[in-house]
Amino acid sequence: NTIEFTGALHATVVKQLRLKNPSSKTLIYNAILVGRDADDFSLPKGKTVTIAPKKQTSIIVEFTSRFLRPAEAVLLLISKSVGGIDGATLTFSLKSEVKHIDP
Repeated sequence: NTIEFTGALHATVVKQLRLKNPSSKTLIYNAILVGRDADDFSLPKGKTVTIAPKKQTSIIVEFTSRFLRPAEAVLLLISKSVGGIDGATLTFSLKSEVKHIDP
């Protein structure tokens, strides 16, 4: 899955990812940003994501462009074992594109 962040140079673009938990057990994930431009992306709500059974939750990812070149990173969601239940590791490719420059 690729999430694209498009905006002006030095602007902050916010994206929301919706995660669903179809199981009857709580899932807990540690979110990690890795890659060449990982420092340009952030998780303002923190790096731990908890999804209650049969519910859904959202993760907010922010990107602030510093350069004209496209930025790339990967968001990894690694499951923590809860009562012997592990969720699948999720990966999202994060890419940016600067469309314009505001004076």
